[in-house]
Amino acid sequence: MSVSLPDRARHLAHWAADYVYAGARQLEHGLRPGRPVPTGPGDRAPVLLLPGVYETWQFLAPEARALAAAGHPVHVVPDLRYNREPVAAGAELAAAYLETADLRGAVLVAHSKGGLMGKRVMLSPAGDRVAGMVAVATPFRGSRWARYLVGRTLRAFSPTDAELLALVAERAVDARITAVFPRFDPHIPETGALPGATNIELPVSGHFKPLGDPRVVAVVVREVERLADAVAPRPEQ
Repeated sequence: MSVSLPDRARHLAHWAADYVYAGARQLEHGLRPGRPVPTGPGDRAPVLLLPGVYETWQFLAPEARALAAAGHPVHVVPDLRYNREPVAAGAELAAAYLETADLRGAVLVAHSKGGLMGKRVMLSPAGDRVAGMVAVATPFRGSRWARYLVGRTLRAFSPTDAELLALVAERAVDARITAVFPRFDPHIPETGALPGATNIELPVSGHFKPLGDPRVVAVVVREVERLADAVAPRPEQ
């Protein structure tokens, strides 16, 4: 389907704004690398943040602050750093953190590549510690742009990548995933939806910028609490 010139201009503007937002987050991390992770008082389900490729947890800082304010202990995986590891290796680091920190009934909150890592964690033995995952703008079925990019780190998101296709074929945990995605995502022109999951499309644009949108933050907090409540033990009668 052809795209009209006004739509193309709007898409370019959204793309530019997206990269300005991402650049500001990277600069913020560079200026404040030791920024403390917001955390709640500990009476709600723990949350583990899984950022996207070349991102630190600070890309998810708006979600972290809101979740902490709602009473959730917020955790990050220090060894992920800028998340340059392959998806499988990053998932192993996240799974190891869940076990080392002895988190139980945790909800994963992920962006982009972090959602692929999170699904692998849920399929692993450490998945017993996970109540569910809220993934924002995750290429669950890949992105057609990835095949044109340089380096295995980014080309791993190609829709024809063998490891990605194997992850797509695994459906056991999809019902415990909420996929939140923008109406227009310049990095994932297909969709961030995941068949079998709870899919929520929001009227926002961009791949990075939606993370700071109050509407996205509110949906993430709501879905974290829904997923946590779904597996919370019922009080004895």
